[in-house]
Amino acid sequence: MATAAPNQNLPLFYNAIEPLNVTAHGKMKVRPVLKMAQVGRTHAIPLTVDEFGLVQRHYPIVFTVGEKPIPIALMGLNEGVNVFLDENGRPHDPSVYTPAYVRRYPFLLARLRPDTDELSLCFDPTAEAVGDFKEGEPLFDGDQPSEATKAVLQFCEQFEAAGQRTSSFVDELTKAELLMDGEVAIQPEGFQQPFVYRGCRMIDEEKLRNMRGDELRRMNQSGILPLIYAHLFSLTEMRAVFGRQMQQGKAPAQIPQPADADA
Repeated sequence: MATAAPNQNLPLFYNAIEPLNVTAHGKMKVRPVLKMAQVGRTHAIPLTVDEFGLVQRHYPIVFTVGEKPIPIALMGLNEGVNVFLDENGRPHDPSVYTPAYVRRYPFLLARLRPDTDELSLCFDPTAEAVGDFKEGEPLFDGDQPSEATKAVLQFCEQFEAAGQRTSSFVDELTKAELLMDGEVAIQPEGFQQPFVYRGCRMIDEEKLRNMRGDELRRMNQSGILPLIYAHLFSLTEMRAVFGRQMQQGKAPAQIPQPADADA
């Protein structure tokens, strides 16, 4: 159901990374990404804790497996299935929240040299969002960043800060040993066998209930407890996402046989 953390060489969706600078891009413009086919085929999108409150209304929030789990929104329950975005990566319903990770593309802040902590604004040149276009907004005003570039930079900086908060949140969950291997069984009406989904991590509710009062109080005061419950509440969306897959003809390849109506 869930995938491991994105490739550490290049983040999910990024095919290349190029630093933005006035020398190379001073006369260029930025326009919206016209096609994001890879996004429309991705079922699990990285999240930050800042988004949990909005995401829980639409997508299940789970955690990846592996040494360093990350929270993800499930936009489908099977590899290659996204029931919220079309083949170009555009939302079927614009009123449904789109994770910031998708909205940030093709930009990001990246460390260009291993010997420094300085982050530079970069972009994926294969996205065809930056170039010598007639349409779009200028990237630079003379030798200074334009208002459009400043807005992109601010968004990326906010995303980076949210990412640090997310990392701290996951570290707290790991330290408290609250994450367990997840399993969800969905029994569609008329089928003998349920669809069983594994491959992600979830909060262990029994361990949470058995935590000492002082630990729970500390989590509540630090803002961790509301995030935990946002994750738990979001799991009710599993069945809704599965229902969308069935409606869109994107059910798993191996479908359990319907129950015999005469049985």
